[in-house]
Amino acid sequence: MKMKMGLWVLLLVTVMLLNLSSPCSAWFGFGNKHKPSRNSVLPAQPSIIKRTSHGSSIVIPLYGNVYPVGFYNVTLSIGQPPRSYFLDVDTGSDLTWLQCDAPCTHCSETPHPLYKPSNDFVACKDPLCASLQPSDDYECENPDQCDYQIDYADQYSTLGALVNDVYLLNFTNDVQLKVRMALGCGYDQTFSPSYHPLDGILGLGRGKTSLVSQLNGQGLVQNVVGHCLSSLGGGYVFFGNVYGSFRVSWTPMSPTDSKHYSAGPAELAFGGKKSGAGTLTALFDTGSSYTYFNSKAYKTLISWLKKELHKVPLNVAADDQTLPICWRGKKPIQSIREVKRYFKSLALTFSNGGKVKTLFEIPLEGYLILSNMGNVCLGILNGSEVGLGDLNIIGDISMQDKVIVFDNEKHLIGWAHADCTRPPRSRAFSISSY
Repeated sequence: MKMKMGLWVLLLVTVMLLNLSSPCSAWFGFGNKHKPSRNSVLPAQPSIIKRTSHGSSIVIPLYGNVYPVGFYNVTLSIGQPPRSYFLDVDTGSDLTWLQCDAPCTHCSETPHPLYKPSNDFVACKDPLCASLQPSDDYECENPDQCDYQIDYADQYSTLGALVNDVYLLNFTNDVQLKVRMALGCGYDQTFSPSYHPLDGILGLGRGKTSLVSQLNGQGLVQNVVGHCLSSLGGGYVFFGNVYGSFRVSWTPMSPTDSKHYSAGPAELAFGGKKSGAGTLTALFDTGSSYTYFNSKAYKTLISWLKKELHKVPLNVAADDQTLPICWRGKKPIQSIREVKRYFKSLALTFSNGGKVKTLFEIPLEGYLILSNMGNVCLGILNGSEVGLGDLNIIGDISMQDKVIVFDNEKHLIGWAHADCTRPPRSRAFSISSY
C-alpha cells in the first residue's frame, strides 16, 4: 500500500488485457513485424548461484524520514548496464516498478533518467502475471505480454507491462550477483496531489511478484524480509535472516489476510491502561508515513488525549496544517523530549491465540512529530475518514527505532528495539552497497 505524507492508499491491482490496437500496447510494438527478441537478459550463473544459499542475506541502506521527507527509499541498480534508481519502500504492495521510457505517456519528475526496458517480456499466462490478475479465469489478448494496471486510493495509478531485467545485488557472503527478476515498466502514471519525484516503488509484500518472493524462488535467500527505520533518518531493509542477534517478539500473521503483513486481534492501551476501543487487527505498512486507527479507536484516543492535556501548557494550533491535530507551547518546541511529561506511551497487545501475549509499544516518538512551526502534531490519523473502514495501519512513524521482521516461512511478524543507524555486522554479515 502506497501512502505518502499520511494519505492512505489502498492498493487495488488489476491487470488490463489491452487490445493490440490500443495506444497502451502500440508503444511496445507488439505487431508481429516488430515483435522484440526475448534473449537479451544475462544468462543464469549456476557457478555463482551455487555459492549462495538460503543462509545468505542482502542488506540495503535506507534514506529519508517520516517528517519532513515523508517516505523512505532505497537505491537499486537495475538494467544492462546497471543504472541507479531511487525506489520508495512499500511492504503493503507486491510489484516493484519503475517509471519507464518506452516511451512514457505520462510520467512524473524523476530523480534519474527514465528506465529503458529490456526486451524480455513476461508472458500473459506466466504465474507472476497470473498473481496480478483479479481472477483465475482471465483471458489474454496477447499471450506474449503481461499488461497491468495498479490503482491507488489517493488517485495515483500506474499502467505498464511486466518485464524481466537484471538486478545487481551484493550478498552478505561477499558475492555479487546479476539476478534476473521481474519488474513493472510503468509508462502511464496518474498523479496524486501529494506525489513526490520518484523513480518507482519497491514492492515487498507477500505476493509472487514481490522481490523477496522472487529471490526466495531462485534459492538465494529465505522468504524473510524486514526493515529498521531510524527516527534520525535512514536505516536499512533486509532480505533473509539477519535478526539473530536481536531479541525479537513474535506474533502470528493474520490467517484471514493472505495478502498483507497483518496481525491481530490486539488490544489498545493508553499509558498502560486498557483503552476500551475493542480488539484491532493491524497491518504493518512502510507505504504509510503515519499510523491509522479505525473510527472507534481514533475517537477513544482523542478523548484520552484531551483529558491528559486538559491542564498542561499546550493549546491546539489550528493554524498548523502539517497534520489534522497539532499543539503549541508557550514558545516554539525544539524537541519531542520537551513534552515527554505531558504524553504517555501507547501499546498494542497481541493475544497470539490465547498463548503468551506480545506487546508492541508505541512511545511518544512513535506517534508525535515536531512540525517546522515548532509545534507537536499527532501522527495517528482517522482511517475511517480515508476509506479504511475498520482496518488499522501501523505506519512508518510507529515502526521507528525497531527492527521489524516479516517471516513468510513461519508466517510470523516480529519486532525488537534497535539502533537503526547501525546495521548488524558479523563474519557472516556485511552491509550491501552500490
